[in-house]
Amino acid sequence: MIEDEFSKIIRLIEKRKKNAYFKVNEEMILLYLDVGKFLFELQQKSKYGDKITIKASEFMKKNYPTIKGFTKRNIERMIQFYKTYKDDEIATPLVTQLSWTNNLLIISGSKSIEERHFYLKLAIKNNYSKRELDRQISSAYYERYMLSGGKQLPTIKKTIDENDYPNTRILDTYSLEFLDLPNVFSEGDFKKAIISNIKDFILEVGKDFTFIGDEYRVQVGNHDFFIDLLFYNRELSCLAAFELKLGEFKAEYLGKMNLYLEALDRNVKKEKENPSVGVILCSSKDNDVVEYSISKNMSQTMISEYKLKLIDKKLLENKLKEVKSLIETK
Repeated sequence: MIEDEFSKIIRLIEKRKKNAYFKVNEEMILLYLDVGKFLFELQQKSKYGDKITIKASEFMKKNYPTIKGFTKRNIERMIQFYKTYKDDEIATPLVTQLSWTNNLLIISGSKSIEERHFYLKLAIKNNYSKRELDRQISSAYYERYMLSGGKQLPTIKKTIDENDYPNTRILDTYSLEFLDLPNVFSEGDFKKAIISNIKDFILEVGKDFTFIGDEYRVQVGNHDFFIDLLFYNRELSCLAAFELKLGEFKAEYLGKMNLYLEALDRNVKKEKENPSVGVILCSSKDNDVVEYSISKNMSQTMISEYKLKLIDKKLLENKLKEVKSLIETK
């Protein structure tokens, strides 16, 4: 129908509107960098020092009252923005791709250049809203990512450049504080809570995960088996099976997951897709038991812990410092 063809006009309009927004945002961020640079340098040579921000704000309010964003507080942020990135060639092309609000969240929430770069790339790749980015920073996503060592899945190794896509790694620890579960709950309650909060769960595990379904049935011989949660990961081009366990990891969990993955690869996976991956989510794990279980195992499975309360960010920061110190002394 001709109306269906005309609907393409709407898509063209939306595309151009989106491009226009990005261009306006880019120019605004560059303006704030320029203003920050100008006022920072003026501070250095002027007798007014920190009072420059007050005088600049008063000048803008008096002479250009229709121009928004030049309060004393925001002008101070512009100066800090410039000071933070003035010698950072990597960050300069990245900051213009984010909103001013998200840029401020990253500056205030990051302790190092590496952490800022991480969140800049993460926010750009996932097109985070303010709420989503704030949640990732508050939940110490960077520290949890950096501390997630151990066995990496072959699928991830061969398809992902982690410098470009910093949230494709399956983490050792997931923060599921948004589930708001009672003190006592069953695996069924756990699964229902995740499904009810699926958007937040996908934010935590990575926006490339697309939810396929729960209790996903796979058949092996004359037996039916049911996978707790099944996802598809667009970046990894593979199916991802999640099994939920309330207690500590047990070695026998791995055998069952291997069966699920083999069934998915034989009967569900498409020809051009990568081998399926598995994640066993447990409330705790003994790292020695995990290491022994997977040392000679070619399984595409990771064993991860989940926490139902936000992890102490300071604790993770200190742990990350210890790990870096050990690496540097080797």
